[in-house]
Amino acid sequence: MAGTPTLKKALSQRQLRMIAIGGVIGAGLFVGSGVVIGDTGPGAFLTYALAGVLIIMVMRMLAEMAVANPSTGSFADYSRAAMGNWAGFSVGWLYWYFWVIVVGFEAIAGAKIIQYWIDIPLWFCSLILMILMTATNLFSVSSFGEFEFWFAGIKVAAIVVFIALGGLFVLGLWPDKAMDFSNLWSHGGFFPMGVMAVTVGVVTVIFSMVGAEIATIAAAESADPERAVAKAANSVITRIAVFFVGSTFLLAVILPWNDEEAGASPFVSAFTEMGIPYADHIMNAVVLTAVLSCLNSGMYTASRMLFVLAARREAPAQLVQVTRRGVPAIAILASSVVGFLCVIAAAISPDTIFAFLLNSSGAVILFVYLLIAVSQIILRRRTPDSELKVKMWLFPVLSIITAGGIVAILIQMGLQANVRSQLVLSLLSWAVVVGLYFLNRWYVNRRPVVEGAAPTGRPHRVLVLANQTVGSAELLDELRRIGADQETTYRVVVPASPIDTGVASTHGPLDIAEATQEAAQRRLDHTLSILRSENLDANGELGDYRPLRALASAVESFHPDQIVISTLPPEESVWHRFDVVDRARERYDVPVTHVVSRLQTEEPVP
Repeated sequence: MAGTPTLKKALSQRQLRMIAIGGVIGAGLFVGSGVVIGDTGPGAFLTYALAGVLIIMVMRMLAEMAVANPSTGSFADYSRAAMGNWAGFSVGWLYWYFWVIVVGFEAIAGAKIIQYWIDIPLWFCSLILMILMTATNLFSVSSFGEFEFWFAGIKVAAIVVFIALGGLFVLGLWPDKAMDFSNLWSHGGFFPMGVMAVTVGVVTVIFSMVGAEIATIAAAESADPERAVAKAANSVITRIAVFFVGSTFLLAVILPWNDEEAGASPFVSAFTEMGIPYADHIMNAVVLTAVLSCLNSGMYTASRMLFVLAARREAPAQLVQVTRRGVPAIAILASSVVGFLCVIAAAISPDTIFAFLLNSSGAVILFVYLLIAVSQIILRRRTPDSELKVKMWLFPVLSIITAGGIVAILIQMGLQANVRSQLVLSLLSWAVVVGLYFLNRWYVNRRPVVEGAAPTGRPHRVLVLANQTVGSAELLDELRRIGADQETTYRVVVPASPIDTGVASTHGPLDIAEATQEAAQRRLDHTLSILRSENLDANGELGDYRPLRALASAVESFHPDQIVISTLPPEESVWHRFDVVDRARERYDVPVTHVVSRLQTEEPVP
């Protein structure tokens, strides 16, 4: 292949660092921690620690794979490499589905917070937030990064201030306050609900920590993706220990675990207990920031996963199109449409349709984490240790324990009546995705290749349409046979498709257009040089990324008396899926020869 593809710098290290730091801090910490403490007791911080360990292990495994095999497709590609295309297809679509539902949910949550200050219809406010965040993502990658930098900065600052002030308060360094840790045992003991309540709470807590892996996706659009992924994986330990375990421990010390007001808004109650004025307004503003941050990053993450799926031919090809600013606009709009539909569903049918959507994505992220863990175990066994710059600790023991821990959480969900429906409906979602994968494979393979009739006379003007197989031995042999008398003129057309050139799977949205042109031109030049070296009269051009449109334009200008279309075998060919050969035969009154190549073209090294 020609050269190692490089990504243009779109996200600065400053932005990426804050995305990594704030990625795990969502509204679930600021609001959900009160519920966890109320269900578990003072030992709730141990629940956060257990869930945190699981997230840390997943991130470490992800970092090992990402540094060893950098990919714009991130963990979907690793599952594909380890277990086959069905696994990559599953991870990509499940992860996209999870985040588009989160986008709709967070828009509604943000609107409810705004209603605390302004009397505005919930549906209207939700749509406004969706429009604003969609516009932010559409403008440019750096605008997403800048918004996320400040959103994450406010979240992090709020937690740091709380930990600093809370630490002074519990240590007796606060005015008129002595050191007091009695809330840890004075209201029914450290485990008032029993020791097992700590493990049961992991089911709730794990979802409040989702987002650490976003840094691995965003890193693909940074200047140094390998370094960014490794740093994000290493820093997640500190982030979870300080932000989640540390803040939850302070909440349990400052407030009685069974305080009803604390359960609804624990941070507001804690600041009020310390005598901080306007605590409710301050924390509502912080929670709103956390919600907008999640909405912003959710939109970004969903659109990039759609981009990756399209690049792997598992979503419509139009989704890899980008604007002049390098933004995958169609993928962003497609993801935002689902978010809009969620908002409409919440307005029209909150207890049925919207509840179904939320429940059907409830356990999806655990399925993704499980596939990441299994992928790491498989790929690690295939890779020599000497090739790994970042390694999973104590492999394979910790990897197996991590995968087992995720399975245990899924089993626990099945045992808990209040979340069982989430597991069942999420399994149904996964079954639908796998079913779609095999349906797509059946569709591609449903028909044998139909060879066209041979031309009745020696052709003089041959139009060649090819991309992945443009320099293949099979195609070149056919062209040599046609031009054996040295009187044939060839016009080679290579559709400038980011998918067919393979650029979409190695480059981010920012520089995909330029890289596609370069890759397609290299393939065209390589083929023409071979034909010309054999004294054949050949020229060529780059065509529209849609093969039939590229063919139509070339037919109009070249007026061929024979067309040759070269593809991969049916099971691997997107052109076969869209009947390119058959439709060409129906449309043109000249012979159309279909050449099937078993190997993709080898590009020359410049």
